[in-house]
Amino acid sequence: MSRHSLKLRLVAGGIVAILIALGIAGGALVVVFERHVSRTLTQDLDVHLKQLLANIDVDPQGKLVLTQTPVDPRFADPLSGLYWQVGDDHGQLLRSRSLWDSTMELPADRLAPGETHQHEAVGPGGKRVLVAERAITLSAGGKPVTIRLAVAEDLARVADAGSAFAKDLSIALVLLGCVLALATWVQVEVGLRPLVGLRRGVADIRAGRIHRLPASVPTEVHPLVEEVNALIDAQEHEIERSRGRAADLAHGLKTPLAALAADSSRLRERGEHDIAEDIEAVGEAMGRHVDRELARARVRGRARGGAATSASVRPLVGSIVATVSRTPEGAQVRFENLVADDLCLPLDRTDLAEILGNLIENAARHAAECVRITTDENRPSVAVEDDGAGIEPTHLLRVIERGTRVDERGGTAGLGLAIAQDVLDAYEWGLELSKSELGGLKATIAPRSAAPKRPSAKGSNTLSPSPQQA
Repeated sequence: MSRHSLKLRLVAGGIVAILIALGIAGGALVVVFERHVSRTLTQDLDVHLKQLLANIDVDPQGKLVLTQTPVDPRFADPLSGLYWQVGDDHGQLLRSRSLWDSTMELPADRLAPGETHQHEAVGPGGKRVLVAERAITLSAGGKPVTIRLAVAEDLARVADAGSAFAKDLSIALVLLGCVLALATWVQVEVGLRPLVGLRRGVADIRAGRIHRLPASVPTEVHPLVEEVNALIDAQEHEIERSRGRAADLAHGLKTPLAALAADSSRLRERGEHDIAEDIEAVGEAMGRHVDRELARARVRGRARGGAATSASVRPLVGSIVATVSRTPEGAQVRFENLVADDLCLPLDRTDLAEILGNLIENAARHAAECVRITTDENRPSVAVEDDGAGIEPTHLLRVIERGTRVDERGGTAGLGLAIAQDVLDAYEWGLELSKSELGGLKATIAPRSAAPKRPSAKGSNTLSPSPQQA
């Protein structure tokens, strides 16, 4: 996919959106998890605090007594991260073994009896701890004693749990991101599939397999299909108008050309042979141009978009040979029709007759004794060759240019091969010129997809002109 690809943009945009969404979701999940761990920690501290409350007492002498220590073994492990501390308003202090030789510095806030406070403080080793404390009032010798109980746990547990969760979560998010990226690619591929079908439909229209794009497309693509079909209709209408105008113009020139021919005949009868020959040459040149425009107007739009057609080649060649044989040039040569009996080409019969007629007439005009029409078993093609003088390799492309001749014998306007190339262009066929085994020129018509690669200038003399060159 190129950087201008719509598919690439959609997939890239989807992946960026997935990465942003997963990043936000991952951060939010870590925060939620840490809050959950903090709530769990708070609940654990509340349980430990209740155990202290159940076991604290004051003896008759006013001394603090803890009948049973909390059951969690971490309270007995020095600097384990879980601590308890009990003190009264007379300076007495009891503490867990885990505090070792340190004391928790509690804030100087006033606690109402039965009220629990939670806050962060600095614990042993300078670490941050979460403290849950509560105050109660007991009686010692008839005197009230206020006791302050505190339980604390190192907040590193929350941080460690959050880090471990983030690590596990990142692996899961990476896998999820890969799955979502693949799903995005599949979604884009499926979503853009109608555009692929649209492209194929346009290619089929260009190839003449269909006339319009099918209307059975998704709703979002339907307006585009309607516009393309409307454009095709407008183009066909304009082509039809152009064909009609070209045909009208060509037919309109037929009458003046006929008048010129009559004038040249009268001049010849009066002895003005030079003037008559000049008029006849001009008239013939104009006639050939008219014939070319008529051929182009006829085939334009029919080869692409018309119904599928084919023509049997051998009988058509026989008919053309019979006609050319009655011309002065054709009467002097021998024609060999070696076309296979079952050969059919996917061209309209009239257009194929136009092509082969020009090629055979051109070959007869330049042949010494023989004109041969053959086919190739390996591809659909027809070759017309003669035993004349041939054409220099440097002139092979020039002879197809409009009005170009490499001999000066006259008799044509140099448009025979050019007309054949124009008609072939409409069917996406090509005209290949090369040296014949008979010694003259070999002109071969074949589909461009089946045509051999163009050799270099130092290699074979075979050339297959492009439409631009033609």
